[in-house]
Amino acid sequence: MTNLYDNHNHSQFSFDGKLASVESSARAAAAAGLRGICFTDHCDFFVPAMKAAYEHLVPEQFDIQAQQAEISRVQELLPGISVLKGIEIGLQERCREQIRSLLAANDFDQVTASVHYLDDTDPFWGGYYKGKDWKTAYGHYLETIYIEMTWLADFDVMGHFDYVARYALYPQCSIFYKDFPDIFDSILKYLAENGKALEINTKTYQDYHGRTPVLDRDILLRFKELGGEAISLGSDSHNPERVGDKFREYAEFARSCGFTRLAHFEHRKLILE
Repeated sequence: MTNLYDNHNHSQFSFDGKLASVESSARAAAAAGLRGICFTDHCDFFVPAMKAAYEHLVPEQFDIQAQQAEISRVQELLPGISVLKGIEIGLQERCREQIRSLLAANDFDQVTASVHYLDDTDPFWGGYYKGKDWKTAYGHYLETIYIEMTWLADFDVMGHFDYVARYALYPQCSIFYKDFPDIFDSILKYLAENGKALEINTKTYQDYHGRTPVLDRDILLRFKELGGEAISLGSDSHNPERVGDKFREYAEFARSCGFTRLAHFEHRKLILE
């Protein structure tokens, strides 16, 4: 596993990526010895009012043509590394047709599907957890992922399934297979049967207010048992310093679970190496 790709990065084209230009992050990936980097800038068509009140944001979309032109420029500048064109599409039931139309109208190397906002709330700002115990909060998030990703179908990587655990203040700071076996089986079986990748998002596994989520080995083992082959590494970087963060550690973690090759996508085609 020497040909590592960082498949989840944000650049100046994301609302929260002002510290990370395409060029600076691509140079950081090359310096870290990575084989490639994919820029999956944010696209959410609806921002909950409780988030807008904090950040004064309109829907979080980006200029796809400008992003892709800049990626092409940087690729010519840095021929020794693959610089790939992606998007992180925020799954929301109310925006389904907008999502489908955008994906149909544009070409990407990779589409990462993820959930940032649900129930008109934002986990980052804490509103989602109000009135919920940890099991309800985590379980509902996983169920929302499953419903929306199977509706969409047109994606390559299921992004940060444990995003909801990052910002919660429960003592239970990690999501374990044993606590949600049925919904995990549904998610993992769908990914496995449809040649889609499960993401290890290394941004999750760091300290948040004195609590550090961990990646449950049983989730990867179950994915493998169900026929899953594609594990994607993503740093979820918003600055060049985090590109490829902890990749050697989590590449070895995946290998120890039986995944001898890691996934990336080019022109929406799965590549395992």
